[in-house]
Amino acid sequence: MTTPTALDIVSAVQSGEQSPVAVVEGALQRIRENENLGALQEVFAEEALAEAKALANAKDLATLPLAGLPILIKDTIPVAGHPMRIGSLATSAEPSAQDHEVVRRLRAAGAIVVGLTTVPELCVFATTDSPAGITRNPWNPDRTPGGSSGGSGAAVAAGIVPVAHGTDGMGSIRIPSANNGLFGIKPGRGTVPADLGGDSWGGMAENGPLATTVADAALVLSVMAGKPELGAVTEPAAPLRIGVVPATTSFLVRLDPEWKKSLLATADALREAGHDVEVTRFPYPANPIPMVARWFAGVAKDAEGLDESRLQPRTLRHVKLGQRALKKGWVKQRDTDRIESDARTFFADHDILLTPMLARSAPKAQAWHRRSWLRNIWSNLQYAPFAAPWNMVGWPAASVPAGFDVNTGMPTAVQIVAPPGGEPLILGVAAQLERLRPWPRTAPAGETVS
Repeated sequence: MTTPTALDIVSAVQSGEQSPVAVVEGALQRIRENENLGALQEVFAEEALAEAKALANAKDLATLPLAGLPILIKDTIPVAGHPMRIGSLATSAEPSAQDHEVVRRLRAAGAIVVGLTTVPELCVFATTDSPAGITRNPWNPDRTPGGSSGGSGAAVAAGIVPVAHGTDGMGSIRIPSANNGLFGIKPGRGTVPADLGGDSWGGMAENGPLATTVADAALVLSVMAGKPELGAVTEPAAPLRIGVVPATTSFLVRLDPEWKKSLLATADALREAGHDVEVTRFPYPANPIPMVARWFAGVAKDAEGLDESRLQPRTLRHVKLGQRALKKGWVKQRDTDRIESDARTFFADHDILLTPMLARSAPKAQAWHRRSWLRNIWSNLQYAPFAAPWNMVGWPAASVPAGFDVNTGMPTAVQIVAPPGGEPLILGVAAQLERLRPWPRTAPAGETVS
């Protein structure tokens, strides 16, 4: 039996066809069946079942937009009564006193938090592992699900839950979505409350959903944002001007032919649907240092007050570089303004930008925390270079499944970018692609879980 969508679950619970308790029990069973993936940091079995029993007696159950939906939270925002470890032994083991605003909104809408998902230390890297274990991709356990929302991506792709929470500071929703054949959206700045770490990585990091369908992601995003209208996804009513950019962000990065093929096939589908599709160029920054400096500085802010002797060597190196960036004043608003000015020039002639989401399929699932900082950074930048500019300027962007790499059998994906306020447009184009080029909702191992 295929795992139901979030919309299926909510409808069944609202109508009384299914009990929230049975829904949560099913999610907990699927967690047990997929323990080998290492996707969960902590499971709230008793707590979730108690919440489900209470919800079943709620008088407003039929009106709750997420009634009975089991959801997983990335271990990077506070969940009341549970430690927020952010993948690190250096963080506090004390339980959080209250929920993050995003968690509060999800619960108020009827969602039931069943656990926390795994992340790399301080959410720095695009692979997910720690001394506690390696998180694996359900499409191929020998490969990483990506990071830093790697546990969320693996859990959704395995069919444990239909949608999970993620955060995205340099692509951390979109990268795991691409690796796991999911739809994931990073909303634009200010759409969803951020409040992540020290300063949300200088305003680059956002909360958002990873899901098996566009409609599910839109529903959960609408609750996170407090904007019900985002849940009403409509395909574009008129032809769009779509700029397709196959080029990578740097001469140091090579685009795998299979990923380029998926991009061009997606572009062809949109052209056949009546859109004005143009293969063109985008003025990526010639100097990536300003983006990288803001990343370093954001991690250094997150590490303030932590025992640095308990950080992994790769993370400590990143923190030290961030401290230097802050001390030297390398983080400058004018660098962001320059990128945004170039983007606005591009979007004067285009409604959306379409790029590959990744340059190649996911790296091997290994103990990356034991490898050097330089080896981690080189691997991350070589396979995931397309996300960061949109964190820098705070514009909405999403990863949409686009086929498969015939050489690895892994999913491929494209990235859709729109100007501020463009979340409805992104969702509409993604829904059109889902209809024109449908994708498997879960990895093969997750298709038949009960």
